[in-house]
Amino acid sequence: MRRVAKLSAACIATAALALSATACGSTSSENDKDSASSGDGKGIKIGLAFDVGGRGDRSFNDSAARGADKAKDEFGGSVKELTAKTTDTEADREQRLSDLADAGFNPIVGVGYAYSQSMAKVAKKYPKTSFGIVDSVVDAPNVDSITFTEEQGSYLAGVAAALKTKKSHVGFIGGVDVPLIKKFEAGFVQGVKDTNAKIKVDTQYLSHGTDTSGFASPDKGKEAAQGMLDNGADVIYSAAGSSGNGAIEAVSGKKGAWSIGVDSDQYNIPGLAKYKGSILTSMVKNVDLGVFDFVKTVHDGKALTGVNSYSLAKNGVSLSTSGGFISDIQPKLDAAKKKIVDGTTKVKTTP
Repeated sequence: MRRVAKLSAACIATAALALSATACGSTSSENDKDSASSGDGKGIKIGLAFDVGGRGDRSFNDSAARGADKAKDEFGGSVKELTAKTTDTEADREQRLSDLADAGFNPIVGVGYAYSQSMAKVAKKYPKTSFGIVDSVVDAPNVDSITFTEEQGSYLAGVAAALKTKKSHVGFIGGVDVPLIKKFEAGFVQGVKDTNAKIKVDTQYLSHGTDTSGFASPDKGKEAAQGMLDNGADVIYSAAGSSGNGAIEAVSGKKGAWSIGVDSDQYNIPGLAKYKGSILTSMVKNVDLGVFDFVKTVHDGKALTGVNSYSLAKNGVSLSTSGGFISDIQPKLDAAKKKIVDGTTKVKTTP
């Protein structure tokens, strides 16, 4: 019987966080590496199927990696990482998950919605293996669907943008025009408009449909952000994986402009250190906690299954305070959060 599990106390602690996959051979990313830890062969064997960008994207995938790393450190064992290419097909993703299962990895985590169809197939073939999927729901008895209320965290990002803009003009950059990223857009725009309906919001997506390059093209992110800055926007929120790094870079070059990071607390990401003075806040999505919690339950012999949602009320999503740039508006952000948590404000999941 499927169940909706409650998050453990460990899972609602505040933490930093990061989208999904790669098989060996022809489907592997060119810069992919086998990061399976060496060791004595004991402990848990975690399989991570990343989306494009993989470890090092400074965002979504990195957050998932932190969760797996923490589990490996606590329980011993190894982690095998495989990273998708933008040219991947469903067959590639299915093969990647199957390869991990055949190699004895358990649990196996598909980092991103792109794995939903392939995981549904592979989970049936390997009923004794525990699978986890981030940002999607797979209805199978051996799958933990790890979801987040991105729209709620993005609403608070919208409130912050509205309170900080000097030009009454802000922007949203989405990596790929898909339902998941639409949740980020919907929440952000609603937060802006609920705060000040007169503020203009520009929206741009970097790719569409099955083209996932929008999650791994910093040059596209930089170009899109520059266009918005030139058009008069002075606060830009990006939900675009590593493409958002380019947007942050562009904003840092504009005096008085702010960027809003996503998934991880990007103010504290070493690779973005030279831009942190312009990172207003980040909409932190605690993917690491979801991954760790799942792996822990597998290690304990009681694997989570069903849909496990990490909401704003449970600190599954939040706004980072690093840098102190939102300290002056914190009371208003707290008030906005309270209204979401108590149900007064209903945040939309579609624009």
